Amino acid sequence: MRLPGRVGDAAELRKSLKPLLEKRRRARINQSLSQLKGLVLPLLGAETSRYSKLEKADILEMTVRFLQEQPASPYSTAVSGPLDSYLEGYRACLARLARVLPACSILEPAVRARLLEHLQQRTVSGGPPSQTPTPAPAPAPSPQVPPPGSPGLWRPW
Repeated sequence: MRLPGRVGDAAELRKSLKPLLEKRRRARINQSLSQLKGLVLPLLGAETSRYSKLEKADILEMTVRFLQEQPASPYSTAVSGPLDSYLEGYRACLARLARVLPACSILEPAVRARLLEHLQQRTVSGGPPSQTPTPAPAPAPSPQVPPPGSPGLWRPW
């Protein structure tokens, strides 16, 4: 059984909200274009006050022209092969590890240094670990067990 007027109410609501949604959409577009203008003009060396009244199409054209003049990104993988992509990822991971590892209190400083040195040597060798001989495993440092009842490593079990 259909309730009279329910479908009509939804249609009326959509009709009344459409101008409001369109107004918000246009405001977002204009705000983004304003930000784009503020970012691109200084990069082009253009004086911002001179270009206070640019059309939207002009802002977009200037941005496209600026981006086309930029050199290709070193991170573009379309040109690079799988080995280059692997090395880029490996180097990025190594850089992040070099930033985070010094704060790791589990490993002794000497072990941290050896680990980073080993991983950096892998970068120089230029290939995935499966393509280079694996070194002899280093002796594991003796784990320091915290006394019972003290807050040690958090374990989910």
